[in-house]
Amino acid sequence: MSFTQYKPAKLRVQRCELAVPGSNPKMIEKAADSAADYVFLDLEDAVAPDDKFQARKNVIEALNDIDWAGKGKTVSIRINGLDTHYMYRDVVDVVEQAGDKLDTILIPKVGNPADVYMVDAMVTQIEEAKGFSNRIGLEALIETALGMANVEAIATSSPRMEAMHFGVADYAASNRARTVNIGGLNPDYPGDQWHHAISRMTVACRAYGLRPIDGPFGDFNDPDGFMLAARRGAALGIEGKWAIHPSQIELANEVFSPPEAEVTKAHRILEELAKAAAEGRGAASLDGKMIDAASARMAENVVRAAEAIAEKNSAS
Repeated sequence: MSFTQYKPAKLRVQRCELAVPGSNPKMIEKAADSAADYVFLDLEDAVAPDDKFQARKNVIEALNDIDWAGKGKTVSIRINGLDTHYMYRDVVDVVEQAGDKLDTILIPKVGNPADVYMVDAMVTQIEEAKGFSNRIGLEALIETALGMANVEAIATSSPRMEAMHFGVADYAASNRARTVNIGGLNPDYPGDQWHHAISRMTVACRAYGLRPIDGPFGDFNDPDGFMLAARRGAALGIEGKWAIHPSQIELANEVFSPPEAEVTKAHRILEELAKAAAEGRGAASLDGKMIDAASARMAENVVRAAEAIAEKNSAS
């Protein structure tokens, strides 16, 4: 293990992140009572330009009026992009009026560390001016070629950084990829078209202690396709995925919850290695296969994830 190590960001269960338009109060209320771990109230792409002002008011009211923590939810907002004139009022109005109820801010289309720095500076000043005791986390949405080219620098851009999300649709557009699918397989590509991008973002997250989250799967009438995409991400180290429709919530929760058999095996690995260590051995055998210190680290990941989910479920 390198002497240089980065501590993990704040632990949050983020198996499913439900995207909710800030312009729809009824959907916001339903989201609060859903089975999603995470809810982000969207002020960006899901809101038409003429509805931006009202959406911001709706989000402020929802943050103040709904007991998100009591309902077991982490609550976030997706602000508008830094290249728009909506962004500064999103940050100022929401954080000033409801920042003490907000867990994180999702920054869209992050291209370089300076984008995160700007939001960080604004949030820091508002928190100090208002005397908030909570510290709002920041999450970066990697959905452009520029953002992916700078993904490692973005990961270390702020001590507030907690997670990075892969935004497949805008990423495809930014790269001029020949597809109109949002997150689905491309019949013209031999495999997963987004494997490299998701893997690169995930490696940057794991290197610097952030949570890697996969973005949307556009066809909410294709649960099998959603599950396949989620499983591909999980295999690479992704720990959660967006839901753009309530029907996708349980699917994401299922994929990103370690199966009982997997958790049981992880405990067995740790038990066998503990016995081996007591006998002065660094490796052991389980079910006819060798296990060692690397096996223990993989097993500990499974056990920690299961324990965090169980703790969240018992608290909500």
